[in-house]
Parts: sequence; C-alpha cells; structure tokens
Amino acid sequence: MGYILHLETSTQQCSVALSRKGSCIVQNALLTENYSHSEKLHLFIDGLIKEAGIGTSQLDAVAISKGPGSYTGLRIGVAAAKGLCFALEIPLIAINTLQILAYPHFQTTSLDYIIPMLDARRMEVYTAVFDRKQNWINNTNALVLNSESFLDQLGDASCLIIGNGAEKFKSLTPKINAHFTKEVHYPSAVNMIQLAWKKYTEKDFVALAKFEPFYLKDFQTTAPKK
Repeated sequence: MGYILHLETSTQQCSVALSRKGSCIVQNALLTENYSHSEKLHLFIDGLIKEAGIGTSQLDAVAISKGPGSYTGLRIGVAAAKGLCFALEIPLIAINTLQILAYPHFQTTSLDYIIPMLDARRMEVYTAVFDRKQNWINNTNALVLNSESFLDQLGDASCLIIGNGAEKFKSLTPKINAHFTKEVHYPSAVNMIQLAWKKYTEKDFVALAKFEPFYLKDFQTTAPKK
C-alpha cells in the first residue's frame, strides 16, 4: 500500500508525518524551547495513525532522520523507529538530517548553493554544502565557524544559509555571498517524504539490528552552574 511513517527528532522540533506512495496524508509538529520528544513522539504517532484511519499493521516502512543533531533527540527517535520496525517486521529508512533541512529549498532558491546549519556547541555547527541540483558538495561535518568559513571553496558564489545554526554565522559578518531567511527553519518529517519514497522504491534500507544514529560527535555534557 506504500504507507511510510516519518519521524524527525533531531532538534527542539518534534515532528511526525504519514505518507502513502510519496504523498503526505497527515502530519504533526511541535517546536518547544525544551525537548519534549519523550512525552510527545508516541502520542503524535498514535494520533496520526488514528487520524489516517489505518492500523500500524498497514505500515510498509518507517523513515527516520538519522542525524546529526541532538544526541537525546536522535536517540529517542531511532529507538521509536526501530521498535516499530522490529514489532511489525518492516524495513527502516534512514535519511541525513541536513539533507532533510535543505530539501524544501532546492525548488525555491535561485542561489548557487544551499548550506544547512544545525546548532552545536558554542560557535560550532553541523553543516554540509549542496548545489541547486541536490548534489553534495561538502559532506556532513562539524565546523567551528569564522567569518571566512567556505570562502576558499565557494568564492563569491551566492549561498542560502538555513537552519537553527544560521544566526551564529550571520553574527560573524561572513565574507562569502551569504543570504539568510527571515524565519528559522528546522528539519521536518514532512520534508522527508519524497526522499524516503525514493529510498523505499529502490529498497535502500538500513540494517535494522546494527543501525545507530549518526551523532557525528561523542555525547558531551555541560557541568552544572554553581
């Protein structure tokens, strides 16, 4: 039947979508200052399944935003996805979070490159570079930003900077030809749908038992303030 459940939990936004053959049926998302994924994710999943009028047994796959992003958020999302896949004996699809963040902008921008940025620690972001044809120019990496970031590689090419790490870069007055959106964009489950459907039709699944989130960096804790 082509039903795929999409889970995106890599940032403060928790989002879920249900699609059939690459088209969205229902979706839900909640952006909060603090992470609410452990309380909301399963409620969202149950709500979408009921709203769509299907049973979980009709799901054909689960798609997960694999990271990079919040250690806790990714862990919660992946645990939920793997639990459903094991219970229902259906495949798991994993999609890079930065690709999800960039995806809706490929058809709307006239700029040369798209640079998604997810907030990490201090002046660091998780980032990559795409051209307008969705080709990866830079692979996913953790980058400590400065005003000359990307300058040697991109020169005076025009770039769209998106994500909750974009403001960090803007504050440095970057030397590249950078353009910023007025609103902050977050990766969302609804923007996974076309990417996941392509992987599903190509049977591009991950090994369920061995799959782990793409944390990119080791988990770090912050010492409590005295």
